[in-house]
Amino acid sequence: MIELSAVEAVARMRRGELKAEDYAGALLARAEVGRRLNAFISISPGEVMEAARAADRRRAAGGELGALHGLPIPIKDSVNTADHPTTSGTAALRGFRPREDAPVVRALRAAGGLVMGKTNLQEMSLGYTCNNMAFGAVRNPYDPTRIPGGSSGGTAVAVAARMAPLGVAEDTCGSIRVPAALCGIAGLRPTTHRYPSAGVMPLTPLFDAVGPLAREVADLSLFDSVMVGDFTPLAAVRPDAVRLAVSPTQYFAGLHPEVARVANEAMERLAEAGVAFVEAEVEDLTAHVDAANYPIICHDTVRMIKGYLREFETGVTFEQLLAMVGENIRDSLEARVPGGRLWVSDEAYAAARDVHRPALQEAFARCFRATGASAIVYPTTLMPAPPIGQELEVEIGGKTVAFRTAMSRNIAPGSCAGLPGLVLCAGLTRDGLPVGLEFDGPAGTDRDLLALGQTLERILGRPPAPRI
Repeated sequence: MIELSAVEAVARMRRGELKAEDYAGALLARAEVGRRLNAFISISPGEVMEAARAADRRRAAGGELGALHGLPIPIKDSVNTADHPTTSGTAALRGFRPREDAPVVRALRAAGGLVMGKTNLQEMSLGYTCNNMAFGAVRNPYDPTRIPGGSSGGTAVAVAARMAPLGVAEDTCGSIRVPAALCGIAGLRPTTHRYPSAGVMPLTPLFDAVGPLAREVADLSLFDSVMVGDFTPLAAVRPDAVRLAVSPTQYFAGLHPEVARVANEAMERLAEAGVAFVEAEVEDLTAHVDAANYPIICHDTVRMIKGYLREFETGVTFEQLLAMVGENIRDSLEARVPGGRLWVSDEAYAAARDVHRPALQEAFARCFRATGASAIVYPTTLMPAPPIGQELEVEIGGKTVAFRTAMSRNIAPGSCAGLPGLVLCAGLTRDGLPVGLEFDGPAGTDRDLLALGQTLERILGRPPAPRI
């Protein structure tokens, strides 16, 4: 049962071939087996089983069954849930229980989904390791000594380790895509504002995007259908009708040798299947991203966190929260306070928002128009998952590289521009670590990107399940 996709599991439960109670029991047992991976902050097996039994009773009584009937879904613990605390991975919010679900959770429940539990994350979503000092480090299921990526690492681990087929994550600057890549699963960062992001601990409204993690693109599509109400089947896409843009200078330089090998071999398989590649650089990409990405995030972070703490009546002030955060994120958060090292003035922020970000969006649009490509393709991260504890610097090809650069250089442009980004597993390194390929499409082409993804994943294949 734990190998079923969300689409398959829901179909069997709707037909009565599989009891929701039995399915929930199998996933909960798997979560218990994998407890050392520390994917969950809170999980209530009794409540999950009762909800599953209620789903079975609904079916037996002939009630209306939703598109997610009986499906247990892990939720990133920065997303508000009324029946679980929402900690955002930080000690000050350990006891915070929102009065109501976030809109995205309400939509999942309305479709028959069950909240399985709340998943561990990088504290306050401020980083890529998931080395959480309040609730413990999340561990990569392919090598528990290594990070799963962040900030949505707990959800990624739960999905990769077969604790659930589909989970809720959130991405401001890579928090869906980095853990998808490092854990060998699929992830969709939707076009910004495609799904509701209210009731989620924010960093900036210009980038924040709730999205799904799954092992199959069909499950990402199911999530998308529930969120937007479009259940039209994905169009069939022939490989020889696919055209992908490649930007070697901007996205393929400085890669770890194993990432380069796995990515290139994956692209060779796509080419052999008929996929066409065209080289194209995105004009002034690095300059636009440097001028827009972190200036926007750093300007908005403190203001948005304070607003969330007040709006949802957490009973915690920003100062109280800051006093209790882990040492590995304290400097990053303190630096964004007005007057801090990363503080951005209103004037600089206005230029980033109104000049540089639109210029980046237009540069991508020109690239897509000039190439006729459905998406631009690149390795999601510069390296495979590093060991837990390497949070400042890593070594790639004998060179010392900033950890943040290794994780975020390639993914930052797409999220800054608001593009939909789909991550698929390209394969495993010789050490058995997953490598992700990302496909970013034009804004608003999410369903087309998912349709493309279904074709590409059949060619790329999927990695073997991790042994936990």
